Amino acid sequence: MKRWIVCSFVATLCTAALLVAQQPAPAPAGQETYDSPVAPQPRIKSQKELEAIQKILQAPDDQSRIKAAEELVQNFADSEFKAFALQMATLSAQQLNDFEQMMIYGERTLEVDPNNFAVMLMMATGLAQRTRKFDLDKEEKLKRATDLATRALALIEKAPRPNPQVSDQQWEMAKKDFRAQAYEALGLVELVREDYPKAIDWFKKSIDVGFSPNPATKLRLAAAYTGAGNYDEAIAAIDDILKDPQLHPQIRQIAESERMRALQLKEAKAKQQAPAAPQPQQE
Repeated sequence: MKRWIVCSFVATLCTAALLVAQQPAPAPAGQETYDSPVAPQPRIKSQKELEAIQKILQAPDDQSRIKAAEELVQNFADSEFKAFALQMATLSAQQLNDFEQMMIYGERTLEVDPNNFAVMLMMATGLAQRTRKFDLDKEEKLKRATDLATRALALIEKAPRPNPQVSDQQWEMAKKDFRAQAYEALGLVELVREDYPKAIDWFKKSIDVGFSPNPATKLRLAAAYTGAGNYDEAIAAIDDILKDPQLHPQIRQIAESERMRALQLKEAKAKQQAPAAPQPQQE
């Protein structure tokens, strides 16, 4: 399961509904403020452009959304919503598990909007997840993932609210989840490198800072514990995941498998460390 990246950073008037759907619950009545800076708002220049934007938002599936995004980019050369369209295409490719397309659309988004940290996080996570131990370009890809996540963290700190309808409190909660995604991407990088202590630190930081709980991150923390030989910590982390009655079946299945693996490795380690049985004395 992939965490839904908050994708309304560049969207404004026509994406308010999408933004509200993705943000955490609002602060209690009377406690919301709207004082912090707001990002410049793109302008819709024609009725046809508005219809093209609505087509992206109302697409019935990810393939249709990608097609609609391409149509906006191709048909409205001066549109201020190009970055939005390409970001939505990046997100849709991610949802389709099409890594190559996600990276292509991600790069195109950054060409238009070099500070789009939401896309940077998608790309960083995808690179870390797709890199394998024996890839010839392993370190090149992991460095790129690290650079993207690190740059995203710096941008998140000073990022203005994406929409005037988003309160200061809502934006701070959303930024917590963005930070958590960056820390998780850095943890995935160290997991590929098999630097389990560093991976553990990043995953714990992601869990601690995130506003929305993410069981997949906890599961990755458990895998890092297992890799480090900390089997009791791995089992405890997985047991905590499995306590959730609403846990997604796919996550539950993976968690149960990871728990079994940790138990088996723990038992094997115990057998290796057990003292040898005394040899019978010969008379």
